[in-house]
Amino acid sequence: MNNTKQLEKKINKEYKTGNVKCAIELCQIGLQEDPTNADLHVRLGDLYLAWHLDIYNSCQYIDEAITEYQRALESYIDSAEIYFKIGQAHFYKGELDKAINYLDMAISKKPKLAKAYYLLAETYTKKSRFVEASMNARKAVKFKPLANSCAHFLLSNLYNVSSVKSFKMKIKAHFEYLLSLLTLPFDLQALKNVARFISYLKFFPMLVKSMYLVQTKKFDKAIETYASAIDKAPGFVPLYSLLGDVYCAVGRYDDAITEYKMAIWLDCLNIEAYRHLCQAYEEIGDYDSAVEIYQKLIQIMPNMPDVHSNLANILFVKGDIDGAISHFQTAVTLNPKKQWTSVINQTLGFVYQESKKDLDAAITSYQSAYLQTPEDIDIYINLGSAFYDKEDFSNALQVYRNALDLEPNNPKIHCNLGFLYWGNGDLDEAIKEYELAIEFDSNYDIAYNNLGVIYLDDLGRVQKSIELFKKSIECNPNYALAHFNLARAITITGDKIEAAKLYQISQDINKITNEIDPQEIVEKINGLFS
Repeated sequence: MNNTKQLEKKINKEYKTGNVKCAIELCQIGLQEDPTNADLHVRLGDLYLAWHLDIYNSCQYIDEAITEYQRALESYIDSAEIYFKIGQAHFYKGELDKAINYLDMAISKKPKLAKAYYLLAETYTKKSRFVEASMNARKAVKFKPLANSCAHFLLSNLYNVSSVKSFKMKIKAHFEYLLSLLTLPFDLQALKNVARFISYLKFFPMLVKSMYLVQTKKFDKAIETYASAIDKAPGFVPLYSLLGDVYCAVGRYDDAITEYKMAIWLDCLNIEAYRHLCQAYEEIGDYDSAVEIYQKLIQIMPNMPDVHSNLANILFVKGDIDGAISHFQTAVTLNPKKQWTSVINQTLGFVYQESKKDLDAAITSYQSAYLQTPEDIDIYINLGSAFYDKEDFSNALQVYRNALDLEPNNPKIHCNLGFLYWGNGDLDEAIKEYELAIEFDSNYDIAYNNLGVIYLDDLGRVQKSIELFKKSIECNPNYALAHFNLARAITITGDKIEAAKLYQISQDINKITNEIDPQEIVEKINGLFS
């Protein structure tokens, strides 16, 4: 008995002086002499867990902790405390479902175990199950209202991210935050967390140095400095996001993703880390993962318009047009500011026009954008295009004329007017507008090409059309349609070899730009020598 007490004193002494490894070795020696000592098994489990938390070593130490707790449980089958410790270990290991299971067992043995409710709240928060998280956080503060700053603070955050946005919910969030401050001096765990955070201040010069290295584009040195800081302060959450940002800057997106995930693991309500993680997934083309993270972020903060807008853009790329429209509409609802609403409505108009072929909906969206920012010339261009597609030439013409009142020298408006007159059979006005577009922009490839088509197909002036197509290609060498039309004109002159070369060029470019039906090019090439 005396030997056991002496051993415990030695273990405590080594632990208090920070020599966790030595304390572990003493426990192991004690268990060699007395393998059935449940208290030593619990103590050893605590030390393994403390070692992990102090140095963020590999999960092997958590596994060792769980093993020791399980051995102790053989003697203390009804111990709520041991069930809690096992649940805690699984939580730190990231095995959240197992953590929930053991924490529930702890509560079944001791229904008022506040710390178990708190850890359950943390676990459910990491799983984005905020209703269960709030319920357990409330029970944590109910059964331990005074010395429970951590639970009050968590509950405050959960109220802030609640999907129920009301004045009452805001008051609750502020009240819990106030309680977290008032109860802080009585909460040992919270004080330890504060002390740990304060200890991170010594790394401030290192942070300043890292930021300077980033600004001067010395990214390798910045990465090295941030990594060194993480080794010294593995629990300081901002370091992971900052390191992730540097990895993104040098194109190491997989490494950035790892860092952002770590930041989120340490702080599952880290909104900026979620944002940056989504952007990193977008950069590598992993749109499925980006969608998943955006959806999770919306669960946490449902009322962020930019998140809905970003998710809508990705859904559009993935071909989920209805999903994209839904989130664009939500984005408009959440942010009533004129400039924002106008941009989103223009985007919605484009989606309706090009993907849904719903011209009435497109026109409505463009008109809504116009009401917000009537000075935006792009709205006139888009609205006129929608009216043209609907074959409502009079309204399209009126919209373009209104646009010219704002910007009489805008080449795009003149080009669109040219297209409108051309489609309506008024060749003289079409030519006039295309020539004005070229006058105001001498490198306007589309205007040269379209004017060339008029001279070729409508007026039969082959040489003039050739000049215009060549000018279009000069302005934009990767314009497949201009190469295609030049080939058509060259064919008429009888130079089939040159025409074939031009068709081949248009075919190669078209594989990237998708301007022309590929079959039409094939038919033209085959027709040259048939």
